[in-house]
Amino acid sequence: MPIQSMKGALRALLLVAVFAAGVWSHSSGLIDDFLWHLPDVQYLAVEHLWLTAISGSLAIGVAIPLGILLSRPSMARWAESLMQVLNVGTTIPTLAVLALSMSFLGIGTVPAIFGLFVATLLPIARNTYAGLKGVSPALMEAAAGIGMSPTQRLFRVELPNALYVIFAGIRTALAINIGTVPLAFLIGAGGLGELIFTGIDLYDPVMMLSGAIPTALLAILVDALIATIAFFIVPRGVNPARQ
Repeated sequence: MPIQSMKGALRALLLVAVFAAGVWSHSSGLIDDFLWHLPDVQYLAVEHLWLTAISGSLAIGVAIPLGILLSRPSMARWAESLMQVLNVGTTIPTLAVLALSMSFLGIGTVPAIFGLFVATLLPIARNTYAGLKGVSPALMEAAAGIGMSPTQRLFRVELPNALYVIFAGIRTALAINIGTVPLAFLIGAGGLGELIFTGIDLYDPVMMLSGAIPTALLAILVDALIATIAFFIVPRGVNPARQ
């Protein structure tokens, strides 16, 4: 009972805080300032999501097969060494990766997608590898005992049991991707970074927040979308949310 009362009090405080913030924003004219930037936010948010969709799709398409390949027994000797090579993509600052890609690919969308692809690759590959290696040996022995081939074991036993970990990697990678896309503006690729960095240059907090707040909201929405997809795709016995 005390816990329920505490939750009710916190909910009431949150509503009061939201109401107070709304009154203050309206009285200070901030809402009108934000609405003035709304057309730019809508246009740049589409660019932002497009960059994330392209680079994220490429990363998923490369990282999952790579993680599967590295998890095979024949690759056990080289798996960790190759994973450390992938780790270079996250060790190097993203801005440096974008600068290097710009040096070879020029200015615009292509180097931005390449840099975002590199930054997104490791979490998916690492989680795919860890998820497959974490499948219970008893399940693998049982599958071999009933005559499943290695390919059948991969698709019927290993991948279904590793899906929860793989989706966790995808959620992490896409959150990183969306938070990194604003930097792509610095090499001419557009996105909400245009409002963020222009607002910083002009010392215009409203413009800066008009880019920063939608970026945060997009990260939350995409994470919720992937979590919803995972809820329905990951098998019931593997997904803790469906126990």
